Amino acid sequence: MEEISPKEHHDEIFSKAVKAGKRTYFFDVKETANDVRYITITESKRRFDTQKGSYIYEKHKIFLYKENFEQFANGLSDVIDFIETGQEPIYKDDNSFDEQEVSLNFEDLSIKS
Repeated sequence: MEEISPKEHHDEIFSKAVKAGKRTYFFDVKETANDVRYITITESKRRFDTQKGSYIYEKHKIFLYKENFEQFANGLSDVIDFIETGQEPIYKDDNSFDEQEVSLNFEDLSIKS
């Protein structure tokens, strides 16, 4: 019988679970077949399904690649700072975008609350 190495069996390198109220967030470091590492962020929420009569877990996942870490971290930091202080950040570089450039309707994304 051929033995499967851990790397072939699982592409997960590191995982961190954060429980926050009714939700759990999973931060997973994974690796592609080409040894490129990336992060998946999964939100898991337990809810009762009245049709099945049991609990189910709703999961939503995003993938974050190394080339976007800095922009993601900066954006997250900006919105956290805004929530905590009420002050909008002042952008000093061209990596930001004008709100008018983005037209996004969350109803079009079929996001469940």
